[in-house]
Amino acid sequence: MSQTVAETSTSRTMDLSAIQTALRENKIDGWLFYDHHYRDPLAYRILGLGEGLHVTRRWFYFLPANGEPKKLVHRIESGRLDSLPGTKTVYSSWQELEAQVAGLTAGATKIAMQYSPRNAIMYVSMVDAGTVEMVRGLGKEVVSSADLVSQFEAVLNDEQITTHYVAQQKIDAVLEAGWQEIGRRTRAGGTHEFAMVEFLSEAMGREGMVWEHGPNVSAGANSADSHYEPTAANSKPIRKGDFVLIDIWGKLNRPDACYYDITWTGVVDREPTPREQMVFETVRDARDAAVKVVREAFAARTPIAGWQADDAARDVIARAAFGEWFTHRTGHNIGTELHGNGANLDNLETHDERLILPKTCFSVEPGLYFPGEFGVRSEVDMIAVPGRAEVTGRVQRELVRI
Repeated sequence: MSQTVAETSTSRTMDLSAIQTALRENKIDGWLFYDHHYRDPLAYRILGLGEGLHVTRRWFYFLPANGEPKKLVHRIESGRLDSLPGTKTVYSSWQELEAQVAGLTAGATKIAMQYSPRNAIMYVSMVDAGTVEMVRGLGKEVVSSADLVSQFEAVLNDEQITTHYVAQQKIDAVLEAGWQEIGRRTRAGGTHEFAMVEFLSEAMGREGMVWEHGPNVSAGANSADSHYEPTAANSKPIRKGDFVLIDIWGKLNRPDACYYDITWTGVVDREPTPREQMVFETVRDARDAAVKVVREAFAARTPIAGWQADDAARDVIARAAFGEWFTHRTGHNIGTELHGNGANLDNLETHDERLILPKTCFSVEPGLYFPGEFGVRSEVDMIAVPGRAEVTGRVQRELVRI
């Protein structure tokens, strides 16, 4: 198998004006960035610092809602933030550092940091508790930068949105060919999961796609493991009568391209059992409920948070008495990385209060998993724009008959 690992980093330039506008709109006095030993990759991306800096000492960068930014760096690494605008102050001792942070943030009361109360949104909890305590000790109110991070990490430009649709067309076609190939091989004597992973990977490679790992082809009871990955060593045969789940994702081979990520299920050379059909319909209806609530919110221009979309899907599954078998969030943000830094559709693993922002992409993928039997996940992607949210690819309405 020839699998390409996606290049996910991309250089960018900090948009000072846009950040300050966002701070004013959110009634936040400033955004305090902090790092030590590259603990906060979000800071490096949002500020446009890249990934090549050698950082062994703490630095701070304060972006006020109005006025000139301010830098604080250690004397022996005084040039680390020179690419950023603003005045520079240096320190050596910890006492000097704390005094300089006070000066850095003078006049500001409400300050955003990469912090989440109770670690509710751990994806942005990059600043250690001690540093937050130090800033609070200066009389500051520290608030989460989660929505700001979404705005500057997850919002796509028009060209990136176009790359998502190109990936969608390619991967939808590869998946269709994969189902047909499973049918051909099983009727010719059989195949196995890893062989189909190789088939899908080679097809995506021919289309110029890249991806992080996978794809995933799960047969029978393996489909009940939501993170199962077949290998040459553990691959299970795919035979007539099997239930099969395929999860496939990829993007164009360019750093700023947006991923496309889908999951479909089907049965080989038979009709589904009544139980399989009932489970599939429950998952399908839960998916559609989440899609509907997002569509309606954007059509009405009403803010909607990730947890609300998750609740819409989870309620359908709970009413069908399958709640205990839905063991993951409903969806995740998608961007230049498969799992991006915008709002997830989640009120299970986290209570994601981040808003689903216009010009962001995300998956909708409820699932039900019955260990030792089978599992169903039905995954589509959505892109939201002002006034509209839509599913971006083909939508599975019935189990595939292979």
